[in-house]
Amino acid sequence: MPAVQDPPEKMMFQLTLRRRGISDQAVLRAMEEVPREAFVQPADRADAYRDSALSIDCGQTISQPFVVAYMTEQLQLRRHHRVLEIGTGSGYQAAILSRLCSHVLTIERYRTLADSARARLTELGCDNVEVLLGDGFDVPASAGTFDRVLITAAMEQIPETLAQRLEPAGILIAPVGPRHGIQRLVRLTRTDVGLDRKELVDVRFVPALPGIAREL
Repeated sequence: MPAVQDPPEKMMFQLTLRRRGISDQAVLRAMEEVPREAFVQPADRADAYRDSALSIDCGQTISQPFVVAYMTEQLQLRRHHRVLEIGTGSGYQAAILSRLCSHVLTIERYRTLADSARARLTELGCDNVEVLLGDGFDVPASAGTFDRVLITAAMEQIPETLAQRLEPAGILIAPVGPRHGIQRLVRLTRTDVGLDRKELVDVRFVPALPGIAREL
């Protein structure tokens, strides 16, 4: 039986990631394996593999594929890593992470998004992802520390409480800047002498908000 070929838009999706500089083969494989069309609104499924952000429920967005791949690549994930994600959204980023590490704890402030992401991830067999309805600015102490922290909403500055969640040699990546406008993707690495900060690329994310949403 001949191999089933990917549709042209998915082939172009992979080619675009490579052309834009994504070279980690594990990341590219995860991006290929996770069906992005399962994480977008039904009306947007025809555009699921376009390299652009798309709207989801609760006024949030699913990030453009290049940004997802780039942030994932910058985490330098290994199979044994535990990852904390702030801002579950549709669950797409968590699904990508699940292919590359041992465990993902992802926190979402909107119940609608947390519930739908949990169901979606379960259906796709992402058994190493835990979706928690909660406040990303106030992660439960019982969650412990993490090898990697990924923040998927814009913060004016990175809270010290999140930076302190990093294990030695741990990496945190977050969009830092004004709530409405262009932010700078920042990578913090915990070293023996403190936190090493590196600015990466310009991005645009919805703002990170404290607390659990009262509605939605």
